[in-house]
Amino acid sequence: MSPATESATEFASGAVLLDAFGRRAEDLRISLTDKCSLRCTYCMPAEGLAWLPARAVLSDDEIVRLASVFLGLGVRTIRLTGGEPLVRAGVAGLVGRLAGLQPRPELSLTTNALALADRAEELARSGLDRVNVSLDTLDRERFHTLTRRDRLADVLAGLAAAQAAGLTPVKVNAVLMRDENLAEAPELLAWALRAGYQLRFIEHMPLDADHRWTLADMVTADEVLELLGRSFRLRPVGHRGHAPAEEFEVLDGPGRADWAPVLDGGHHRVGIIASVTRPFCRDCDRLRLTADGQLRTCLFGHQETDLRGALRGGADDAELAELIRQAVRAKPAGHGINAPGFRQPERPMSAIGG
Repeated sequence: MSPATESATEFASGAVLLDAFGRRAEDLRISLTDKCSLRCTYCMPAEGLAWLPARAVLSDDEIVRLASVFLGLGVRTIRLTGGEPLVRAGVAGLVGRLAGLQPRPELSLTTNALALADRAEELARSGLDRVNVSLDTLDRERFHTLTRRDRLADVLAGLAAAQAAGLTPVKVNAVLMRDENLAEAPELLAWALRAGYQLRFIEHMPLDADHRWTLADMVTADEVLELLGRSFRLRPVGHRGHAPAEEFEVLDGPGRADWAPVLDGGHHRVGIIASVTRPFCRDCDRLRLTADGQLRTCLFGHQETDLRGALRGGADDAELAELIRQAVRAKPAGHGINAPGFRQPERPMSAIGG
């Protein structure tokens, strides 16, 4: 069967999720919890937030069932997020159940890595393919200031354990803030190149709990590239497809001889995720399922579809699938951050799931 015929067959059978703008949703982010073991200053207050009651959070059985419905609709990749997903009990078991679904999804997990050193091998054995680790600084005191926890050593140990367990490529996500860690960007890149991690700088998005985000204070992708360009020679890679990161090949820079070798003919790269100043909405293929079972088609949107209510109300898989199709068809053209009248979502990132 040709690719075109296969695609037409999938569409006719309802095994694709197309929105009104022709975008095909194939990437599902599932939040396992809204709780987190860090208190990053740009994300939530020191005392934390009003966490979801346990009864509101989807059970493992509910997550697996919904994931199966999404896979039947053409979703191909699943990322487990939070909050911090590893604060939820039994994550490895859930990974194993998701890995056993057909068609088997590509499985990844976004984590702050505090608990990763002790769990990386188990997660890999259970079927996890790779991890994304959030890390904004290599300075212990600055890490303590930014996260309100003195746990940098645990994060570094978690990264090393993930790489040793084969959860590769290990991706590191860093948010730069003007008066905090901006000058550290070249050091972060040099470190990632030596260690063999894939570093991506992420623009600070309007998803903080106290709604203090402003465009004027945000470090832009252009600023990051200008700063990196003082030390490194970069070359744009080209079209990124549905990937959120715009990638640049690192051709030369300080400590070049110490950079970790890249296997399989790859290249040393750094990514920039510029959701605000270089939006990639027209290529977005992502959906998000919150820990309490709400389907969001846009990270910055306000509309949610209550799949938990339908699930617990007795809906069968066909009815759940139709709810999902309807939500995807209503997906907006873009997030509108730069449009007049933009309102930041009420839920912060920890409650939505990245």
